[in-house]
Amino acid sequence: MHQNKHQRYRAFSFVEIMAVVIIIGILAGAVAIKFKDYIDKSKVNRAKGDIATIVTAVESYYADKGNYPTNDEGLDVLNITTKNDPWGRPYQYNSPGREADFEIICLGRDGTEGGDGIDGDIYSWELGQAESE
Repeated sequence: MHQNKHQRYRAFSFVEIMAVVIIIGILAGAVAIKFKDYIDKSKVNRAKGDIATIVTAVESYYADKGNYPTNDEGLDVLNITTKNDPWGRPYQYNSPGREADFEIICLGRDGTEGGDGIDGDIYSWELGQAESE
């Protein structure tokens, strides 16, 4: 087989390479956004699970002692390992609560009262209502 010395090699042009890089960048950005949404939702779900566990511990404390922990005692008197929300802030405990004998509160990602979605507050008494509906 004889090859021509003047044979040209076909290569990708700079424009073609840049188009591929841009497409990959757009796809990576979309995946990153979806992944961040997944992480945010998992933190909210973890907070709800933690609150449910803390509620059980408070109810066990009540069954053993005959009263709920005071606001001064807070969650420190409970035999629990999780006292901080997924964003690193302590769960809030109030006795009496707004809608029940006590409440456990997570203020969401933003750490302030109010908000929607990932920044929304999670109350223990809301979780109980959601389960009974």
